Amino acid sequence: MKKEIIDIYLKTDQIRVRQPDKERVKSIVESAKMNARIAKTINLNEDSATLVFREIYESVRQLGDAKWWALGYEPRNHEICMEILKESNIKEKLLLNHLSRFKRMRNDANYRGFKITVAQAKEIINFWDKCSNDIIEESLK
Repeated sequence: MKKEIIDIYLKTDQIRVRQPDKERVKSIVESAKMNARIAKTINLNEDSATLVFREIYESVRQLGDAKWWALGYEPRNHEICMEILKESNIKEKLLLNHLSRFKRMRNDANYRGFKITVAQAKEIINFWDKCSNDIIEESLK
């Protein structure tokens, strides 16, 4: 991430300077993996789609958390966590373009009472399956 952007995030208290924390990164990554693994065991139907989507979204967000901690910053909101993921250097880089839409869908579900469809839940599961390992590998370097 560009230094100018980081400086803006620091000035607006969206991140705080911390020591890079490899143990915290590992712990966050393990939590994200476990959460996603469990969410994927839930029978996906129109009643469970919102729950599954939210949990996978949370796992994706945690990967953003891990990336910030690896760089030596504490993220202060989930938007910042999603922003850093957009800069990941992964094989399926085009899929990172879905992150903003996932955030809107999650907010619609959480704050406006919208239901997530089975197709939308499958989309974020697909994102997790195709992108998470590369993002994790990048965070643990």
